Amino acid sequence: MLGGAGILLGVAAVPAQAAEVSYKTECIPPAASGLGPVEGTTKVEITAPATAKVGDEIEVVWKFVQAASKNPDLIVLPKNSVKPTGTLKASGAQTADIAMEGPQENPEIPKGGDMVLSDMTGKVKLTTAGDVTLTPDAYTITAYSTDTKCTPQEAVPAAATVKVTAAEGGSTTSGGSTSGGTTTSGGTATGGDTGGTTSGGSTSGGATTSGGSTSGGSTSGGNDGQTDFAGKTVTTSFACASPGPAKIDSSATINAKKNGASYDLTVKTAKGVMNSPAPLPAGALKPSMVITVGGDDGGSLKVEGPANKDALNTGDPVSLGDMTGTYKPGADGKATLSPGDLTIVVTLSAGSDPITIPCKATKTAVSLELDVQKQAGGVSGATTSGSGASSGSSSSSSSSSSGGGLAETGANDHGGLRALGFVAGTAILLGGAVFTFLPRRRVR
Repeated sequence: MLGGAGILLGVAAVPAQAAEVSYKTECIPPAASGLGPVEGTTKVEITAPATAKVGDEIEVVWKFVQAASKNPDLIVLPKNSVKPTGTLKASGAQTADIAMEGPQENPEIPKGGDMVLSDMTGKVKLTTAGDVTLTPDAYTITAYSTDTKCTPQEAVPAAATVKVTAAEGGSTTSGGSTSGGTTTSGGTATGGDTGGTTSGGSTSGGATTSGGSTSGGSTSGGNDGQTDFAGKTVTTSFACASPGPAKIDSSATINAKKNGASYDLTVKTAKGVMNSPAPLPAGALKPSMVITVGGDDGGSLKVEGPANKDALNTGDPVSLGDMTGTYKPGADGKATLSPGDLTIVVTLSAGSDPITIPCKATKTAVSLELDVQKQAGGVSGATTSGSGASSGSSSSSSSSSSGGGLAETGANDHGGLRALGFVAGTAILLGGAVFTFLPRRRVR
């Protein structure tokens, strides 16, 4: 079934099934809220195809009939400020943890109102014939850059069963496993996204290889004239100095385009990552970030993004332009690129001193791996804070930095950069004006 809860990748449409289950749940609000655990009942409807074949990739839908907690009596949650993620357990003929994610879409939720969460979707590739049962598990509600984590407090009944038959002209795969929607077929597939088909190699992150390997946005086995390299979206966390938020949970994607012997980098972040805490003029917010180089190479380099083009009113959604810079290899071999520290620079009025908010990366991962050749003046062993960075803009969203950059709520439909949120109660005194920056993720 195409769309919603159907089968993708050329699978014939089959009847879908939808079943509702409920289970006792404990939700833990973020520590900054000062609220204790909340006990409630989660009601979920899972939609999945009734039948499928080995090798099919199916999409499943998680619909929240009722969340276990309400919005606490602290703040009104604005429209499109809440994002759900979770895990759906597959068991029976095949065992897997299916990553589920919903868009940041919701109506305005009043204080004390019922949480209204978007439908989450996830994909899994089927590897083994037999009955595969689908059971909802833990989920997270993200708002204002904070997470409320909800976990089952009792055994959860299965919500759907997919009857999987052997593929025509093929044999049943036994002993194969899927984790987060990956599949092994003639090679090795790892990573959270769709694996695809391999031929004498391995696939991860949804690419197809032949004789080489791809691992979640990495490239190996020679570039063979390739000029564009797509990174994978990785989860990041940042600890920021005042007046920034105490913590930003985010994600970042690093893409590269070969330019002679160097690589032009673009770090993408999501659009509408926060609501403006105060009226801000055009050019008030400017991000930058540090990219950490590892593997056979080493060092770091800076990427920068453009300031906001339009003036912002209080409550307006804030979007960030792409951060760009240049990577010149300093060694031969495989180089890895990871998001590092980020910096937010805020200039509230023309002629006023900028406010620099440094945010240290406390959690990161490799977003891109490249086969590189050493160049004179390469980055290896040195930190680049100004050279090699360009301040132009590109297209899309991005995250993470250590010399000036914003975080991200999730590019590539996953989501990434969630906030340039500022801590509630933090007052900035500029020219006699007091600006109080509100947090972005306070929710039970």
